[in-house]
Amino acid sequence: MIGKLKGVVDSYGEDFVILDVHGVGYVVHCSARTLQRLPPTGEAAELAIETHVREDMIRLYGFRADAEREWFRLLQTVQGVGTRVALGVLSVMEPGDLATAIATGDKGAVARAPGVGPRLAARLVAELKDKAPAFSPVDPALIQLTGAVEDNTAPQPVADAISALVNLGYAQVQASAAVAAALKGAGEGAAAMEAKTLIRLGLRELAR
Repeated sequence: MIGKLKGVVDSYGEDFVILDVHGVGYVVHCSARTLQRLPPTGEAAELAIETHVREDMIRLYGFRADAEREWFRLLQTVQGVGTRVALGVLSVMEPGDLATAIATGDKGAVARAPGVGPRLAARLVAELKDKAPAFSPVDPALIQLTGAVEDNTAPQPVADAISALVNLGYAQVQASAAVAAALKGAGEGAAAMEAKTLIRLGLRELAR
């Protein structure tokens, strides 16, 4: 099995690069984002590789970082997601942004990927939500809060404040992040805060 390739870029195709490694040209399929960030023809490049072996074919998939390869694997654990859809998702989202979207339940962001409709986006979020925080730079308090809102277990003032910010035109994840920041800043007094106070502090966070 091939885990990494280091060579010279020979040429590019629509969804692949041919990497020349000591005179052998390897066809490596990549996300559009990865292809855009590889160097010009004739320059050195290095890719983490995922090897797929079938009876009639061996196909290589290349990634600029191990995190991207790990998400490529994780995405395919969800029913309805194959290599094409997984690469499509990684073409429009960085691994960190994808992790944050899934961890915070931002189905709309996930659904922007080609081949991913609202139903599949909801399935991706539901099935990968427990794994996403390990890859996300987002504050765990935000992830916990968005989960509570999704499950209808958040305190009523918190839920009302987030709902009010959403009604003002902010995205769900933005509203949740602002309220989470307000709660964090309030410290021990957070539990006694009313919705109107959280809305005011949330708007202040959003204005930064």
